[in-house]
Amino acid sequence: MYKHETSVSRRARGAAALLSLLLFCSSFVTAQSPLSSSATASLLTCGPGNDFYTTFGHSALRICDTARGIDYVYNYGTFDFSTPHFYRKFMRGQLDYCLSRTTMGRFLTEYAEEGRSVVEQRLNLDPQQTANLFLLLEQNHMPDYRYYRYDFFRDNCATRIRDIVALSVGHADTVFASGIPMCSYRRLVGDNLKGSLEWWHLGIDMLFGLPADHLCTEVERMFLPFEMQSLYAKTLWRGEGGEPFVTGDGSRLLDETRSALPRSFSPLVVFALLFAAVALLSWKELMPRWGDALLFCLAGLLGLFLLFMWFGTDHYCTQWNINILWASPLLILIAIRHRRSPRWALWLQLGCFAVAAVWVVWCGVAPAILLIVLTLALRVAMLLKER
Repeated sequence: MYKHETSVSRRARGAAALLSLLLFCSSFVTAQSPLSSSATASLLTCGPGNDFYTTFGHSALRICDTARGIDYVYNYGTFDFSTPHFYRKFMRGQLDYCLSRTTMGRFLTEYAEEGRSVVEQRLNLDPQQTANLFLLLEQNHMPDYRYYRYDFFRDNCATRIRDIVALSVGHADTVFASGIPMCSYRRLVGDNLKGSLEWWHLGIDMLFGLPADHLCTEVERMFLPFEMQSLYAKTLWRGEGGEPFVTGDGSRLLDETRSALPRSFSPLVVFALLFAAVALLSWKELMPRWGDALLFCLAGLLGLFLLFMWFGTDHYCTQWNINILWASPLLILIAIRHRRSPRWALWLQLGCFAVAAVWVVWCGVAPAILLIVLTLALRVAMLLKER
């Protein structure tokens, strides 16, 4: 749950206002529609950029009505770097995002300059549903309702679009095609962090807690723009015939022209070499005390940081982090005491390593983390042997 009371009350007032507006629209849109009968609504899915916050792509909604001179793009992923204490709020999960509106021409110009692709899927809506969506977006764009507290899994630029489209057409009126496999948030994120982004994958898997291992429904998978694009293509209108929710296969408005990110050494290779070196030094009994101190202190300090992300921030995805079992602050005590460490502390830490290793394998966590766990466990086991 959100800890920011003002944000909660704002969202509650906004939801009530949107529902009231939808009921009003449903009764009077035929007589007083702000759009012509030829207006269209589209989902825009944008490719990733070179900045980390653009790694997972982006989603926006387009409302086009040439008869009324309207061609707007609504973007729920807007934030302001000039916000007071921006980085502190971002780190602590207290940064508000907002809905912005621009023209289609400006939107495409911006993404063309960044070399990012844009694909348009036209939603198969009737005139009333399109008008409902337009009015909901316009209401949501008002200053009192445009801001919201960002949450990576549950409330972001894609989920906001998913929810407002569902509200405008009726949640029960569409169904998904069968055969969509269950998958956790963690695996969905990991699938988008391959190749040159493996180090980011490792870091994110260290930050994610147990909420990331929740198995997503089809609706929950839409927190990622490319998942929403794929699922919309598999969505059908409920009823006889089951017409597609989007028309056609989507139009590519911009191709990707950005330069590929350079590849670096895989973390799996780096930590495999570290494990081999530590195993060799342990076998030869040549591991220096400063080597143990460095390994244990780095892991222990990481554990303190993960505890801060759990208890000191509003991030939902960093709670109940099992990585704290292997990146344990207890390792700082073991680093200080070394061979004089209490046997109970060494046995306790080995037990934590075992639980963490099972979790890493079971939940599909970045495999480099398993190598880190094995490296630390080997050194703690050697200290216990020397006792």
